[in-house]
Amino acid sequence: MSSRRPPTERQRRLGAELSKMRERAGLSLTEAAALHGTDRTTISNVESGRFGVSADRVRVWAANYACRDGAYIDALAEMAKERRFTGMDWWDKYRGLVPAALLDLAELEHHAVAIRSAQITHMPGLLQHEDYARAVFQEAVPPLARDDFERKLAFRLRRSSVLDGARPPRCTFIIHEAALRIQFGGRRAARAQLHHLLEQSERENVAVHVLPFDIGGFPAAASSTRYAYGPVAHLDTVQTDTPVGSLFLHAETHLANYRAVLDRMEQRALSPSRSRDLIREVAQQL
Repeated sequence: MSSRRPPTERQRRLGAELSKMRERAGLSLTEAAALHGTDRTTISNVESGRFGVSADRVRVWAANYACRDGAYIDALAEMAKERRFTGMDWWDKYRGLVPAALLDLAELEHHAVAIRSAQITHMPGLLQHEDYARAVFQEAVPPLARDDFERKLAFRLRRSSVLDGARPPRCTFIIHEAALRIQFGGRRAARAQLHHLLEQSERENVAVHVLPFDIGGFPAAASSTRYAYGPVAHLDTVQTDTPVGSLFLHAETHLANYRAVLDRMEQRALSPSRSRDLIREVAQQL
């Protein structure tokens, strides 16, 4: 087994899923180690993401745990293979230069088969125009040093390339009207952002739903959320922003709650067609 520190969120997730699989089998670390012919420290290091594990070993452990979900096992085996190629993705050149949570977010978006995002006061990162993104970073507290500013701006803009991939994720963006009307960068930048949003909303894999002011209250009104769908439901992940950084959640209860929140928000939002009409109306007012 190879080691790599610190582990990425996706590597920790693979370990967490193997831990859940072991626990569902009713086995302790010591019992699992005896079953696999290894020691409990190795099992612990794999489950924490500190050590990698081969795809073949994932399948052996799954068989030892009597897991019969073939699609789930295949997905975990693919995650295990990815670790061999760490350092070859575009975000890896930013490692050590931007917060690790941003790298984890780019990796999450890259591997998602579908993404649902809810934004209240900002445009979704994947749909931000350069002038708008620049204005957002100018509001950072404390102010960013010039090099840090340019790196984070370039990183944010590069993330949008996920929409152009060979198999781009299906994306649903729920945006509150407040985000349309807050003029980051002034009227010109705000207008450019709204036109960019309209252009992106015409993509086959992108749906934009606006929550207008007149709907009143709605769930999770104080936070922004991204829900990334994995190749199987077990591997879905929620990423949400907090005052102290990003939080990645994948407990079944959390996933179910956030799906319900996003369902209710989408049900109350305007259709993509009516959303585009409102975006045009706001842009014309600038």
